[in-house]
Amino acid sequence: MLEIKQINKEGIALIQDIAYRTWPDTFGEILSQTQIEYMLDMMYSDSALIKQMEPYRHVFLVAFYENIPLGFISYELNYKKEAVTKIHKIYLLPESQGKGIGAALMNRVQEIGKVNQQKALTLNVNKYNKAVRFYEKLGYKIIKHEDIDIGNGFLMEDAVLMKKII
Repeated sequence: MLEIKQINKEGIALIQDIAYRTWPDTFGEILSQTQIEYMLDMMYSDSALIKQMEPYRHVFLVAFYENIPLGFISYELNYKKEAVTKIHKIYLLPESQGKGIGAALMNRVQEIGKVNQQKALTLNVNKYNKAVRFYEKLGYKIIKHEDIDIGNGFLMEDAVLMKKII
């Protein structure tokens, strides 16, 4: 049975393990190896994850099947002081994809958003990532595109998606 558990900074190594095992498969055809390494360090170092969890209030949920971690999602309620939940990250181990685990994580965040009187869910995804279709199947719509300078000469070329929940 699938279990979804909230984790805190004691679970940082678990998040890092999933990210480092997932990113090469997810972004290998989209980004250079140098950019992947740069972004992993920027977003998944111990200090970066602690900052996300504590001052930024990102909540991390991990999906487990028979106590084996398969993926995670992070979200923030009241993003930019609006009644919107921002999904910051969702990654599943490659062998776990296509089995309903991502949808279960997304649905859990949607439920949390509804309970917390959020009007919508939003997320960014690389505009070349095949996951765009996954989000659209869940009812998300592309509302705009944006390029985000992340330093070191790298850009995140994203589609911004939104789904109204109230």
